[in-house]
Amino acid sequence: MSWNSLDDIELAGKTVLVRADINVPMEGGKVTDATRIERLTPTIRDILAAGGKPVLLSHFGRPKGKVVPEMSLRTLVPALEEAFDTPVVFCADTTGPAAQTAVDVLPDGSVLLLENTRFLAGEEKNDADLAAAMAALGDVYCNDAFSCAHRAHASTEAVARHLPSCAGRLMEAELKALDAALGSPDRPVVAVVGGAKVSTKLELLGNLVEKVDHLVIGGGMANTFLAAKGLDVGASLAEHDMTGIANQIMQKADAAGCAILLPSDVVVAREFRAGAPHDIVPAEACPADAMILDAGPESVARIEETLGTAKTLIWNGPLGAFEIEPFDAATNAAALVAARLTRAGKLTSVAGGGDTVAALNKAGAADDFTYISSAGGAFLEWMEGKTLPGVAALQG
Repeated sequence: MSWNSLDDIELAGKTVLVRADINVPMEGGKVTDATRIERLTPTIRDILAAGGKPVLLSHFGRPKGKVVPEMSLRTLVPALEEAFDTPVVFCADTTGPAAQTAVDVLPDGSVLLLENTRFLAGEEKNDADLAAAMAALGDVYCNDAFSCAHRAHASTEAVARHLPSCAGRLMEAELKALDAALGSPDRPVVAVVGGAKVSTKLELLGNLVEKVDHLVIGGGMANTFLAAKGLDVGASLAEHDMTGIANQIMQKADAAGCAILLPSDVVVAREFRAGAPHDIVPAEACPADAMILDAGPESVARIEETLGTAKTLIWNGPLGAFEIEPFDAATNAAALVAARLTRAGKLTSVAGGGDTVAALNKAGAADDFTYISSAGGAFLEWMEGKTLPGVAALQG
């Protein structure tokens, strides 16, 4: 991958348009999770330290090209000022004379926040005129919103064609982590993919079997693969209409030299609730009236052995019903092994996706992973091997 970072562009005296993702959860007019704002802070501080003038572009909610007062970015000013430790000036416009005046009079050391980009109908249409109007406000474009990189919008893609462009610190860290995981990884590479349905991760699985050496499949989708192998999965969540596709994926993996690890023993229960009576049985011996809710200890041991031989790990999705005990055991155990190996310098571990982050946090393993992506859809599309417009624009 070839793209500029903040270190590659002269920022002194320049207005830097920063595409951020500060679409944070709020309740009662206050931010309830400032993680995205906190992750933006290094970029803002570095621009200010270099003598640049940061001007923030971001969306908030889904106003669909119309002004929706409760989706104004104005309410985020206190949280931004607290995170950046510097004044933040709000402008009720995103482009045009008022926005230009706000840029011109912005005091040194301050940050300008422009109004919600999605208030403008041309944003999600990647409108060329809107992008040009945005670009007219700045000298440099900095994209620090990897979480929006899979969208070709005016503020994420088209604007980059008008100005010298670079990746912000969060985007830079994300791209380096992803390149280390699948672009040019140290081998062997192991991927852990879990979740409920094969149908939602077809492209992901099809791409991974040609990129990794071992593919661990868990969660509800593992049941579909077990059914494809002719095993009775009882009352388990499974997509029986997808067994043909599952067989195709296994054949593709075999041809590519990728070893697929499916559960060899499973944890079964007759009801889905915390502390439900449960048994550990061989994968081929699931009772007809029981559900598979987790991988068993023998399966976990095989996963741990595989991780012990790996140099690189990419993880998306839990191995079982991690939300409730005791069906979180396999996810917790495997995650803690990955964390220990990473801490010891033996493994580069990259993880992402909503349930993944929650599961690794619950296991107490997240802090030791090399990189945890908060990008959601962009992370998944990257795993699927798709070109991300927001990243491609920086390379152009």
